[in-house]
Amino acid sequence: MKTKYRFLLLSLFSAALLSLAWYWSLSIAIFFGFVPLLMLEDELAGEVRQPRRRLRLWSYAYLTFLIWNLLVTWWVVYASLGGALMAFLCNALLMSWVFCIFSGVKRRIGKAWAIWLLLPLWLAFEHIHTLWDISWTWLSLGNVFAFNHNWVQWYEFTGVSGGALWILAANILVFQMIKKNGSFQPFSKPVYKVAAVIILPIFLSWILSAVKKPFHKGGGVQTLIIQPNIDPYNTKFSLDFQQQFFKFLALVKGKIHPETEYLVLPETFITEDLNEAYIAQSPEIGWFRDSLIKRFPNLKIITGGSTYVVYKNQKDVTATARQDERNGNYYDSFNSGILITQNRVEVYHKSKLVPGVERMPFPALFKPLEGLAIDMGGTMGSLGTQAERSVFSDSLSHTAIAPVICYESVYGDYVTAYMRKHANLIFIITNDGWWENTPGYIQHLNYARLRAIENRREIARCANTGISCFMDEFGNISQPTSWWQEAVIEKKMHPNNELTFFARFGDLLSYASLALSCLIIMFGIYLRFKR
Repeated sequence: MKTKYRFLLLSLFSAALLSLAWYWSLSIAIFFGFVPLLMLEDELAGEVRQPRRRLRLWSYAYLTFLIWNLLVTWWVVYASLGGALMAFLCNALLMSWVFCIFSGVKRRIGKAWAIWLLLPLWLAFEHIHTLWDISWTWLSLGNVFAFNHNWVQWYEFTGVSGGALWILAANILVFQMIKKNGSFQPFSKPVYKVAAVIILPIFLSWILSAVKKPFHKGGGVQTLIIQPNIDPYNTKFSLDFQQQFFKFLALVKGKIHPETEYLVLPETFITEDLNEAYIAQSPEIGWFRDSLIKRFPNLKIITGGSTYVVYKNQKDVTATARQDERNGNYYDSFNSGILITQNRVEVYHKSKLVPGVERMPFPALFKPLEGLAIDMGGTMGSLGTQAERSVFSDSLSHTAIAPVICYESVYGDYVTAYMRKHANLIFIITNDGWWENTPGYIQHLNYARLRAIENRREIARCANTGISCFMDEFGNISQPTSWWQEAVIEKKMHPNNELTFFARFGDLLSYASLALSCLIIMFGIYLRFKR
């Protein structure tokens, strides 16, 4: 009985440390978060009754990861209860499976060094988790340093997977130190080793911050961000869009001048469904052109909107397409980023969709249930996507904008694809009001810092209800707006065309971990059946 309570306390202690790291900039707690769980696994690994041992390990690991998910991302329930439950339960299940696979392979190998197999297995899991339809990578380990971004300026080489590697290595060293040394001795080689592993990457980051200079050399484009602050629950999708547009015009009056090159509006600002075949002729686009672009011909407007595409040929119909009951035609709805200029309109479709909220996972398989997916933009059912990133380019200003929509800003490797298409600025448009005044919008804001560091690009972040701001290429925030307030902020942004190592080559650590994990799992299967 005592052992049972000890295991429960170890499981809860791990959950508490992992969760604490996401609050009050206490990222340091993450270096010890896995230690109690590793101690629990080590004790259970010595038990002979394998079926019960595996079940017990999985139950304690699942409890740890479920509590971690709940304590850090509980605010998802404000947007969608179904989506929240999917995120909590499935994410914890996947994490516990990975931990149990690691434990099984480690036990079969039976060597002390086998504990280090947790590194490639976990990194491979986090990478795979970014690729499929039930992706929920909010708790990728490397994201925790968004709250201490000056510790990880070297993300321009590794991305967040470098942070995960750092975290797991520190946890394993702490665990080994505790296991080998019964009594804690503060001045000993194991303590020095752990301290070095934690401190040296931070020291390297500070050196990079001191040595690196801003990439821009004069010039720049004047950018205006509008935070309209329209209630997404009670006003945004029920109030006539024309009234919202006039509110925006009153807010921006006197703020636009001939030097203003970009005006940025949030996700789904245009609430009317726009047919992309005739989007340039739509009244909504005409209002922007008649009221603003006619007066300021060089102005470029980037806004969010709801669009749709009608498929004339049956062969073009996608798994997410739905049928119009009036005429039998199939069409896809999109959460889109829209560029409006004097003579053209371009559209990008948001392609990293929130599972269970904007998209039913595996729509080809679960299409009959797609009505259960609720879009955070007013459209019911699963939304469509596009395969390749789109960049909004302008030859006169020498700018190429990466239009990153809301949840997409959580995916580092995904965002780098814009840079490989020559994007030299990042505009993030979002509608964080769905989460209300909770830690959710603050976490989302800080994750954008990591995208700035990974790509060394300045960011304009435009939110419907806050926080809107500008970020430099080191992840430093300027002119942050307040929550639930109308705001207009302006800054000269400086394009950067240089590619970082991470942007050029992608997430090499994750790719290598994925290949190594395949070998580890095959070796584990071989040992399982070897006599």
